[in-house]
Amino acid sequence: MPQFSRYLGIDYSGAQTPTSSLPGLRLYSATPSSPPIEIPPPPSPRKYWTRRGLAHWLATELLNGPPTLVGIDHAFSFPIRYFDTHRLPHHWPSFLDDFQHHWPTDHDHISVDSIRTGTFGHGTNRTGNSRWRRLTEERSRAAKSVFHFDVQGSVAKSTHSGLTWLRYLRQQLGSQLHFWPFDGWEPPPNRSVIAEIYPALWNRTFPTEARNAHQHDAYSVARWMQETDAANHLPNHFSPNLNESIRSLALTEGWILGLP
Repeated sequence: MPQFSRYLGIDYSGAQTPTSSLPGLRLYSATPSSPPIEIPPPPSPRKYWTRRGLAHWLATELLNGPPTLVGIDHAFSFPIRYFDTHRLPHHWPSFLDDFQHHWPTDHDHISVDSIRTGTFGHGTNRTGNSRWRRLTEERSRAAKSVFHFDVQGSVAKSTHSGLTWLRYLRQQLGSQLHFWPFDGWEPPPNRSVIAEIYPALWNRTFPTEARNAHQHDAYSVARWMQETDAANHLPNHFSPNLNESIRSLALTEGWILGLP
């Protein structure tokens, strides 16, 4: 039997503000018996999802819906050097609180760039170096640093805008949503799980068909999770073959689900 009843693949976007309609923010949903389909935002004047709208939708769906595996393509934490440089405890929930205080990217009309320039927030007191990478990024060989802004393929803006919404979901759902691997490597049964993913691991595996790049990344994530669960391989990915030192580090830095 599959571990999950639904799989949500999200291609994230750190553009503009939390209330901006973003063509780069896409959501695909699959079930064990149905292929991924795109889920549009609820009817409104906005054509595309907003970060705020997606976070609120997820909070409702994961509270009332079936056990769901959610894959989002931005980093869930920062390199350990960031924690040590800013003298932060190696404790992920505390990191989210500290980050939101300095980078309030969940506030209306506030963009990542407006905090980078010092117009809002206190982001200048919580910066990192573009040469710093998490161990999981080094393992992937291609993932860029979360502090590498303004380059093609950058996840810096997505990460800096998405972390505050992870905090929101944690506040709304508590123990009903398992944040992997921070809440434990092996999720309990019948629990929804949210994990960091890297679409480049799989997006060339599936034909693009008529989808654009953002749609195809979200589709690929949902389909990989669906097929991996059907083959009963998710337990291997939830508990990868890592030594204790790396596992301990990943409980602070995070890990990419499905990374070999």
